[in-house]
Amino acid sequence: MTATRTRNALAALACLLLVNCGGKIATTQGQECSSQLRIANQELQDAKVKGFGGSIEWLKAADLLLAAGTQEQLERFDSCLDKVRRARLYIRAAQKP
Repeated sequence: MTATRTRNALAALACLLLVNCGGKIATTQGQECSSQLRIANQELQDAKVKGFGGSIEWLKAADLLLAAGTQEQLERFDSCLDKVRRARLYIRAAQKP
């Protein structure tokens, strides 16, 4: 009987851990971070294809997007969105003549 209780307790604990670890990205801010990060990464790749991949602005944007991805994983969505916004400014600046 105690083996069954122990197994049930461990199963319940595992469920609680999964719920706590996986739900934050579903928030509005988490979804916005994820969406904006995906869009900015596509803009960065588009700029690279157009020949702007070696510019200082492009490199700064790439660094910021890498940091934004880290912030997303840490569920610091406000910081993620700030870095994405700044990266997109650098991407636009990289493509100006």
